Amino acid sequence: MNKRHFLGTAALAASFSSLHASAADKTPKGPGLLTVSGAVGKTNRGPVDPALDQLMAKHGVKFDKAYVFDAEALRRLPVVRIKPTLEYDAKVHALAGPLLTSVMEAAGVAADAMLALRAVDGYVVPMRMADARSYRMIVATEMDGAPLALGGLGPLWAIFEADTLAAFKDKPLKERFALCPWGLYSVEVTRG
Repeated sequence: MNKRHFLGTAALAASFSSLHASAADKTPKGPGLLTVSGAVGKTNRGPVDPALDQLMAKHGVKFDKAYVFDAEALRRLPVVRIKPTLEYDAKVHALAGPLLTSVMEAAGVAADAMLALRAVDGYVVPMRMADARSYRMIVATEMDGAPLALGGLGPLWAIFEADTLAAFKDKPLKERFALCPWGLYSVEVTRG
């Protein structure tokens, strides 16, 4: 047996298996919670299927490819904790999750992009990546130490700490969170 040929083949096989492993890491293992479509640099799913992607079809979301985050992919990103006073009960709550900009960067979204944040009720918020960065908006996955529930404000909520932001802190409580869709499930990205 040719030892050099054997070692070369073994090295090539190892590199193919690591390529396969990194591609498999991109594929969500759990249910998709957030779909980022449009001008994304990374993809792990194909086009909208009108028969199987019912909510997206009803909301007019269309794309040929997208990047989907499951709970585990979101958990792998650095967590930021905020404590805003919420409009729903006028109490301070502890919310935690990755920065929205970190999520977008993980999907290969450019720093100058425009985002359309879409909630399960159809509410859409247009936002520049620069504003999301300036507001330190997070994709909250938990509140007061518990996961955000579907049917409540979750499972994902794009939110910032309005109490500390000059643009929002002096507004009446009911007006501070118009840019913060709860039940976030889709972000459509366009070039800024």
